[in-house]
Amino acid sequence: MAGTVAFRADKSVRGRGPWQAFVDKVEANTPASRDRAIDAFRALATLGVIVGHWLVGALVLQSDGALRISSPLRDLGALAPASWVLQMLGLFFLVGGHSSALSLVRSSARGESYLDWVRKRFVRLVRPVAAATALSAASLVVLGAIGVPSGTLRTWVVLLVQPFWFIAVYVGLTALTKYAMAADRRMGAWAALPLLVLVAVGDFLRYGPWQDAVPGWIGLVNLVPGWLFAYQLGVSWAQGRLARRGAWLLVVGGAALFAVLLLVFHYPASMVGVPGADRSNAHPPSLLVPALAAFQSGMALLLHGRVSALMRRPRLWAAVAIVNLSAMTIFCWHQVPMVLVSLGGGAALGGVPGLTTPPVDVAWLLARVGWLPVMGLVLVAVVGLTRRFEAPWGVRTPLARVVAVGATLASAGFFVALY
Repeated sequence: MAGTVAFRADKSVRGRGPWQAFVDKVEANTPASRDRAIDAFRALATLGVIVGHWLVGALVLQSDGALRISSPLRDLGALAPASWVLQMLGLFFLVGGHSSALSLVRSSARGESYLDWVRKRFVRLVRPVAAATALSAASLVVLGAIGVPSGTLRTWVVLLVQPFWFIAVYVGLTALTKYAMAADRRMGAWAALPLLVLVAVGDFLRYGPWQDAVPGWIGLVNLVPGWLFAYQLGVSWAQGRLARRGAWLLVVGGAALFAVLLLVFHYPASMVGVPGADRSNAHPPSLLVPALAAFQSGMALLLHGRVSALMRRPRLWAAVAIVNLSAMTIFCWHQVPMVLVSLGGGAALGGVPGLTTPPVDVAWLLARVGWLPVMGLVLVAVVGLTRRFEAPWGVRTPLARVVAVGATLASAGFFVALY
């Protein structure tokens, strides 16, 4: 989204309210050729991940005053189906594959090399990580100096770094775009099927009759094909390989496979990790991940036309544009509001329902829902303050690049030492 919608001063919008002026600017500067539904799906996936983390993550106040990570999924197993709705990484990778394929085609038409294209995409993804790492390191030093317990600082580190695995995987998949497009040319949308088979083989080795003889690292075999599945579908979608019949096949097939894995093979019901559980569907991805991704991808294809029509509403499109313009910033910082609200409103006041009390019952869940708008406002403030640090590095500012990289490396070392 960044770089596509320009925000220029326009006399025609002066004198109107700030929001309406922004809406008018976005609408006026959005190219007619832009696929607004793709941006809507990306925004939906981003917000789904955020709300999901805020609902299933809890920071419990300990006797030493520190905040420790817990989860309501440990005691509220009935909450697991919510993760089927809010875990939208499959949708995110679908949109990522679609956007990357089109971007690579445009880049090739300009005569740019594949390495140049990968480098530009890499820099766009790394800037937010560098800013979040460096600024958080400075914040941790200040918080430590004013007496915030070290246990709380460690919790901050874990929650900040936790989402970065996704960015690392996304960078890796982006680097494979050329090969995903080659697979699409040879096999069409069926290029995603071998990836599904690879994940099934990985799960069979991990959980089958010979699991005791299989080394623990074998699960890493699923890492690339498990997430590449939806990305490959996105590449095929961008090339016009997926029609309505294929969409229905993904919806029905994904739902059927999901049900069989849950009911027959007794896969864990939660799509996110549960503290203390023996198995996890997320790290590394189990077969349940591409099954859900297939369903989400099929639904996105079927609803594309309706979502495109909705995005013709200027106000709704402007809201989607805001999320897309700051998507990476939001993703990098979205765990921090939970820490700040729990630290300021919970740790300072003692056990506060929905914040720092143990997440063991429905009352905690209802209270947490009430705190979500507060966390949302804090996230808006945090993103507003930090997004400026992620502007593109100009060719005339090599020193800024060196300082940013040095600060990031120093911050990483600090994190490791603290943790």
